[in-house]
Amino acid sequence: MSNAAIPSYLEIIDFIAAGTTPQTIVDYRPSLEAQQRVAELIEREKEGGLSPEERSELDHFIDLEHILRMAKGRARQILISGS
Repeated sequence: MSNAAIPSYLEIIDFIAAGTTPQTIVDYRPSLEAQQRVAELIEREKEGGLSPEERSELDHFIDLEHILRMAKGRARQILISGS
């Protein structure tokens, strides 16, 4: 199975499922492969060429990225407050 066949957002789900700390959340970055896949999907979306499955993959990634950004903000607050 190629990397493109594995939804890019599963990487974020695996990260969360493995257990986290405030510091690991702040430090987390998607892999280069996931970043490239999302960039590819965004480019193809601009050209109007996404399949329904690819549209779903991109939507899921965007939703999880938003949640991760909010979690990073909260994790930074926790690290600053020491609690």
